[in-house]
Amino acid sequence: MVIRLLKSILRKEKNRTKDSQTSGGQSEEAKNFRQDQLNEEAYDTVKRGSCNVPLKQITGSVGRYHDFDDQFRIKKHIPSERLENIKKAMRAGKRLPPIKLYQIKDEYYVLDGNHRVAAAKAFEHDTILADIVEFIPSKNTLENVLYKERSDFTEKTGLPQTFALTEIGQYSYLLKQIKQHQDYLWRVTGQKISIHNAAMDWYQTIYQPLLAIIEKGKLLENFQSRTETDLYVYITLHQWEQSRGRKYGIGIDKQIPRDMEAFRKKMADTKEHKYPDMHRNITAFVLINVKAKSEYRIMDKLFVHHEIKELHSVHGDVDILAKVVLTRDLLSSDAEIIGQFVHDNIRGVSGVNSTQTLIPGHSKIKK
Repeated sequence: MVIRLLKSILRKEKNRTKDSQTSGGQSEEAKNFRQDQLNEEAYDTVKRGSCNVPLKQITGSVGRYHDFDDQFRIKKHIPSERLENIKKAMRAGKRLPPIKLYQIKDEYYVLDGNHRVAAAKAFEHDTILADIVEFIPSKNTLENVLYKERSDFTEKTGLPQTFALTEIGQYSYLLKQIKQHQDYLWRVTGQKISIHNAAMDWYQTIYQPLLAIIEKGKLLENFQSRTETDLYVYITLHQWEQSRGRKYGIGIDKQIPRDMEAFRKKMADTKEHKYPDMHRNITAFVLINVKAKSEYRIMDKLFVHHEIKELHSVHGDVDILAKVVLTRDLLSSDAEIIGQFVHDNIRGVSGVNSTQTLIPGHSKIKK
């Protein structure tokens, strides 16, 4: 009883806050489709059919943008009877017809169904069923070219628009992969497979597993201006296209086979929590020359770094021998990672005259 009362109070307070926002602090209207159409020079159209559209992407109206704010709350001077009737119908579970939307890139504008959108947003629904006509931007900008490529890829494959790439021409490479996978499925099953079915199989058995490996290895942290799909393309171009030169370190072949279908088979036999980690340890020995009588002071400074596992003061041509163990992702090279560590953490120490780095090739270790 108490919980029900508290929920009722909280609901009333939430509605009161929304009402005050609706009547008072509305600073912006819903977006004006005609203005955005003009800005994007979007005049060619494609019918996209019916689907569920995320409400958060419905940001404007074709003819009634003056009547709603940028959160699609109806303005105070607009009669609310129709909105309340639609809310009542939604509460009763009545099936309402699809709304009609115009689309420009990733944003949608209501042609018919403004009140249904307002009601769905008020009830905090996630999606709404809509018939969509897309207007294609014609401005020759990088953003628009990438969007057109993504739309073309989505239309040909039937896959969701979740593939974000930052370089022109890469969607065609993904489509090439899917067609190669389609040919493979034809050969092994003896049956013709549609491009849509091949694309979904590729998405589930090749693309998503490799994306999971990328996420597990936190590789995107080193490529902050890129997307996960960018990294997918980069890795597979250099791993599965024989004509491509290798630009990253050794070790990746053990995790990702050099053949796309071999990778698919490996992932099919591997549970997700056992997906390979895209990291490996590398060991280097750094020979350090220092100023006279400064060995112990420098060794104390260097030993605070957890990557430096051993330090030895030695007699001969060098003064200090350091064993360094670093972790790198499989897109980087050993020399790059070790060189950066030595530069940042050893050469800059006062009293260090010079360094020389040795990277083991073949090793034998007794335990």
